[in-house]
Amino acid sequence: MDPGGEQNGYADEDKEEEEFVLLDLDEVCGQIDIPANCPYVLSDLNTSNPILIIGDKLKLIGEYQETVGTCYAFSEQEVAGHMHGETQTPEENVSMRKHNGADPSQTLQKQIRPIAQLHKILKFRLFSEDNDKCEGGKK
Repeated sequence: MDPGGEQNGYADEDKEEEEFVLLDLDEVCGQIDIPANCPYVLSDLNTSNPILIIGDKLKLIGEYQETVGTCYAFSEQEVAGHMHGETQTPEENVSMRKHNGADPSQTLQKQIRPIAQLHKILKFRLFSEDNDKCEGGKK
């Protein structure tokens, strides 16, 4: 039995499901420079237009878009593995041996794993006073 389920007086429906959302900054990346490791605040996620504040002065407004079909987020990491001559050129083999040290039979290979299924994408654009006036007029 589930220790947090009905046995303890809690219904399974009360459990919150995790929902993953992709933050899409493509529209603003060409317009602004976002420094690495800059502090940010993401607020109003339960509204139709969440706000992202980066640093002290950069304010972005978001809009949710439903994904079409199945959308997955992946993680990529390098793992040690044995070389397969058919899949690498001789130049790549030499480069990998130099990179890995003494054992020429070991290479670093990229391993890709799915980490989340996404149902929404949150696209951001620069916030302006005009956006605020438009939002105020819709309500």
